[in-house]
Amino acid sequence: MDISGFGKILIGIGILIMLMGAVLVFAGRLPGLFGSIGKLPGDILIKRDNFTFYFPITTSILASVILSLLAWLLLRK
Repeated sequence: MDISGFGKILIGIGILIMLMGAVLVFAGRLPGLFGSIGKLPGDILIKRDNFTFYFPITTSILASVILSLLAWLLLRK
């Protein structure tokens, strides 16, 4: 790979990071899926008097599947 190809990859990664940042900034304002991320059925939430335990297992699995599909789509030949 030459230097210009590497530069294009870095620009693409930068644009992807910028888009992900924009989604995170505006996620709280959008209804639907973005409002329920972290509150999906299967996420574990235990509240006691002075203790709160939260483990977003369903959200983690969903994020893993989506990121795996994106990686597969972007890296296939």
